[in-house]
Amino acid sequence: MNDELTPVASGFVARFGERTLPAALGPDEQVVLFSEEELDGFEAASGYWRRTVARTELEWLVLIRTVGTFGGEPCIVLDEDEDGLHIAYTGHSGMKAEALGYWMVDHGAYEVVVPREEVFSIRVERVPVP
Repeated sequence: MNDELTPVASGFVARFGERTLPAALGPDEQVVLFSEEELDGFEAASGYWRRTVARTELEWLVLIRTVGTFGGEPCIVLDEDEDGLHIAYTGHSGMKAEALGYWMVDHGAYEVVVPREEVFSIRVERVPVP
C-alpha cells in the first residue's frame, strides 16, 4: 500500500440531490442518510443529522470497502493501527485462511493483524447496491 491510499472504513454512501452522504440500509427499501451539518429535511440526532428516504429517491447507493491480497488470497481491510492492518479473509477455504495465520472469529469468518507491507493490491472498491 502506498501513502496516497489510506484504508477507509467500510460503509454505505448514497447520492441524494446534490450531495453524497454516508448511509445505512433500513427496512422496506428505506435508507437512512447522515450529515455532520444541519440540512433541510434532516432531524437532529446526538451530534449529527439524519433523514430516512425511500431507495427510489437516491441517484445511487454504493458500498465502499478497502480490499487487498494477503498471502495470495483476497482480504478486506477492517482497520489500521500501529501493529499493522487488521484484515479479514474473503476467500473460500478455511484451511487456507488458517495456514496464513488467520484466526477464526466466527464460523467461516477469519481475521488477522499483519504488517502493512504484507498486504498487496490494496484498493478502494465501490460496490453498487441494486
